[in-house]
Amino acid sequence: MIDVNKKGEVWVFAEQNNGKLEDTPIELLGKARQLADKLGVKLAVMLLGDKVKGLAKTLIYYGADKVYLAEHPLLEHYQTNSYAKVIYDLIHKHKPQIALYGATAAGRDLAPRVASAAKAGLTADCTDLQIGDHKTPAGQEYKDLLFQVRPAFGGNIIATIINYDRWPQMATVREGVMLPAEPDVNRKGEIVTEAVELSHQDLALEILEEHKRQKKVNLKAARIIVAGGAGVGSKENFKLIWDLANCLGAAPAATRAAVDLGFIDSDHQVGQTGTTVRPSLYIAIGISGAIQHQAGMSSSQKIIAVNNDPEAPIFQVAHYRVVGDLNVVVPKMIKTIKEKS
Repeated sequence: MIDVNKKGEVWVFAEQNNGKLEDTPIELLGKARQLADKLGVKLAVMLLGDKVKGLAKTLIYYGADKVYLAEHPLLEHYQTNSYAKVIYDLIHKHKPQIALYGATAAGRDLAPRVASAAKAGLTADCTDLQIGDHKTPAGQEYKDLLFQVRPAFGGNIIATIINYDRWPQMATVREGVMLPAEPDVNRKGEIVTEAVELSHQDLALEILEEHKRQKKVNLKAARIIVAGGAGVGSKENFKLIWDLANCLGAAPAATRAAVDLGFIDSDHQVGQTGTTVRPSLYIAIGISGAIQHQAGMSSSQKIIAVNNDPEAPIFQVAHYRVVGDLNVVVPKMIKTIKEKS
């Protein structure tokens, strides 16, 4: 049960791969810093791996007050059992009030296992986190709870989930939805080295060799994105999206519907079940604008939408609206860009 008079730390799991930090812990630290400051507690990071101490300074630069460093040869590669055991031991020892994970493949695998061991709740795929108060139907008041905000019912509503009777309050957070803070190389923090006791019996399997497929496109880093939806009509017609993207030096992208229809690879998917992006320019072509897609691109600085339906929901978030046949509009856009190049 939660002790309402106690102030535990806010924690972030620092996912790393081969000694390189993933983007998600850096993104999470920006929001976690705000949560910790509002609660008046320290922000700490769980850093697991083998020979990864050098990453601790980077995490401090991005806002961590403390880094719990757990190094062991059996932590070199991520495995559910070993990582969950070490993190549960850390949680049991230090008793944070909030523990956050990126909603990556590893985070979605790890967080439920830790939550189950800690007998804590877990909210998956959050898009926002806030601190607030709650009064139960029985009249019990709780201060400074974590409000875990996420889409529900297929993205048709936004739900706020709270856990007022178990610590830590745990959540996974979607990639790309949190803005990282600017690093401060003058920040100071504490590195706490934790003793790790692991044996091969703690591993579910032995990794003999690791092969990773590189993503075909880095949508999060793209300044300009040209995205196509089911309205493009066919894989052959999707060539218009590629041609316009090539003219602009942009990254080609798509909705889930276009991916499901086989128009383009899933690496290019933007939306609630794809990548969340914030480019300087987002061009949406043949995209109706379902809420699930808007969740992944509505924070773009400028949005141009091309659709033959004047009532398409995409126009509600677009800064510039073009009502017309994409087969007529897009070739004209390509021609004009080439003429001015």
